[in-house]
Amino acid sequence: MTAPELPPLRDVIARHGLSASKALGQNFLFDAQLLARIARIPGDLTDAEVLEVGPGPGGLTRALLAQGARVTAIERDRRCIPALAELEAAYPGKLRVIEGDATEINAQALFEGAPNIVSNLPYNVGTALLIGWLSAEWLPWWKSLTLMFQREVAERIVAPVGGDAYGRLAVLAQWRSTAKIAMPVHRSAFTPPPKVMSAVVHITPTDAPEGVALPVLERVTAAAFGQRRKMLRQSLRGVPGALEALEAEGIEATRRAETVSVAEFVAVAKRLS
Repeated sequence: MTAPELPPLRDVIARHGLSASKALGQNFLFDAQLLARIARIPGDLTDAEVLEVGPGPGGLTRALLAQGARVTAIERDRRCIPALAELEAAYPGKLRVIEGDATEINAQALFEGAPNIVSNLPYNVGTALLIGWLSAEWLPWWKSLTLMFQREVAERIVAPVGGDAYGRLAVLAQWRSTAKIAMPVHRSAFTPPPKVMSAVVHITPTDAPEGVALPVLERVTAAAFGQRRKMLRQSLRGVPGALEALEAEGIEATRRAETVSVAEFVAVAKRLS
């Protein structure tokens, strides 16, 4: 299928009187080359199902459609729906737009197969959506996650043990998936420019370690990182059996949470599961 001739995105936005909503955490991307690079991160999308959350006026949507994807886009900003409807008409049968709040929609039920999730996420709901996707039944209903975050959040997701950015989010993202920063995105690429830099994170699921219950791992990491400056013997004191599990795994109770690797947290959680 030959990509249809589309008017410049800036013209579409001007014609529909659109502006980025601060309340919805929106920042629009216009750079077609940059958007094409993001759309290529998951790999070949020819006839692949893709979920996009918060498409806005459809900049990234255009890039995904041009890659041959079949896109389901969830948008809660009613102002953007007419612009997306034009894209729907330009790509018959390739774009499905659902008006609503992605935090309240059962996205899994929208797909027969496992979609790639590709989104320039609204800043105010990005982390909550990510945690929901990472907490899914495993192997999850999605194939990969390619998500734009503030760079600080992106660094927390991919952080190695021992650094200031290492915490609960790193453990949740890394204990049964691979997370990497696929590309940085300068604040000047957005309209309006946010105060902070951004980065695109790419996450692919791996096999989950056997015998580990996610709620137990979450409880252990919440306690450990909730008081990250304290030694484990203090921070984990309220988790029944945790100190005994540390001893059984040969993990010194005088250590602090940021020195405990993902594998060590998993080992402790396995003993408690």
